[in-house]
Amino acid sequence: MSLTLPHRPAGWDLVLGAARPERIGVVTSATGLGVRVAGLDAAIGELLVLGEADHAGRRCRAEVAGIGADGVVAMPLDGATGLRVGDRARSTRSRMRVPVGNGLLGRVLDAAGRPIDGKGPIVADRGAVRYESVDNDAPNPIERARIDTPLPIGVRVLDTLTPVGRGQRLGLFAGSGVGKSSLLSMIARGTEAEVAVIALVGERGREVREFLEEDLGPEGLARSVVVVATADQAPLLRVRAAFTATRIAEAFRDEGRDAVLLMDSVTRVAMAQREIGLAVGEPPATRGYPPSVFGLLARLLERAGTGPVGSITGLYTVLVDGDDHDEPIADTARSILDGHVVLDRRLAIAGHFPTVDALASVSRVAGRITSTDQRRLATALRKVMAARRQAQDLIDVGAYQRGANPLVDAALDHAVAIDAFLQQDLAETAAADESWARLAALVDALGVER
Repeated sequence: MSLTLPHRPAGWDLVLGAARPERIGVVTSATGLGVRVAGLDAAIGELLVLGEADHAGRRCRAEVAGIGADGVVAMPLDGATGLRVGDRARSTRSRMRVPVGNGLLGRVLDAAGRPIDGKGPIVADRGAVRYESVDNDAPNPIERARIDTPLPIGVRVLDTLTPVGRGQRLGLFAGSGVGKSSLLSMIARGTEAEVAVIALVGERGREVREFLEEDLGPEGLARSVVVVATADQAPLLRVRAAFTATRIAEAFRDEGRDAVLLMDSVTRVAMAQREIGLAVGEPPATRGYPPSVFGLLARLLERAGTGPVGSITGLYTVLVDGDDHDEPIADTARSILDGHVVLDRRLAIAGHFPTVDALASVSRVAGRITSTDQRRLATALRKVMAARRQAQDLIDVGAYQRGANPLVDAALDHAVAIDAFLQQDLAETAAADESWARLAALVDALGVER
């Protein structure tokens, strides 16, 4: 005879969960970045605890990255030093959760959402901070609001020639040492967005403090949340840092706010995922990148943008391999993003900052966020700059004859004024109205028809 309860008493599920036998796995091998565990029933993305606690009471945490008939492959989030074959593995039956909310403003976090700024722990308090799963879906494409409002970012050449819209996703493409991080810091200080979420992925450890104290400064940090995963950390943490920052920005968007997400860099996220993919047995494809890398980039970048309410304006740096702007990661990012800004090494060598190649840079939403007169001004300056570039070889050898092309003549006569407009001191923030007024005065001086 069985007893049937009319309803489950409060806490009944907790009692059943506590009474259920715990299934414990065993570490069978650890090769490269992957740890193989047998005898454990776990799903992709679940967090595991491997081995015994160390002298400080810490345990090795790992995330399931692959499954097979003989067990699972987990990627350690912490150092795996001291782990042995035969050590026990337990599943937490949960996925990574990170803090989100207004209480994070002014804080610096690691990839798991833990504070590293010495300002005390992050605690859930009256809704200012709550914990959410780091995994989330991109907004329904039909419910996304259209991008129709400009977002001034304080950089003159971008606000006028490659304007950014609220909810746009823009890539900053450049080789190493060309000024991506410097431009990102200018944007972080000068943007008119309410909140900034900054992800520093794969950065040199020494650069983090420099960025916080010199580039961002106390005012910038006060309205920002910074997520850091340095180059020496596990590849899974570097990947998770990008998704943690995105999840924090999503929470601000869901509140109806306009946030800007600055990520440096998408390429290092892809490199970390390449390490993970190869460790779990994926075949290398284009330039050694396994297929999961390109799927991950699409999932990451599509989560930014507009939603039914609020917006995330995503600005992502892309480190192009050997200044090859057609290499796989750059090509994939460019195909997903809503525009790209190209930084030129030749400009950096010449001391021209920011090193934005205005003619090679494109904003795919410029036509929706600028007026007809503004577009005419930008087109007029672009025509003059393009004419000079086409005639540059003739100019260099002294073969160009004045009068052959009025646009080239205007570019040569006003070269100093054009360069002054395109350049900007790293500490300067240019108001959008002033930038457009200055562009109008420059175009009038050039004598070019609008």
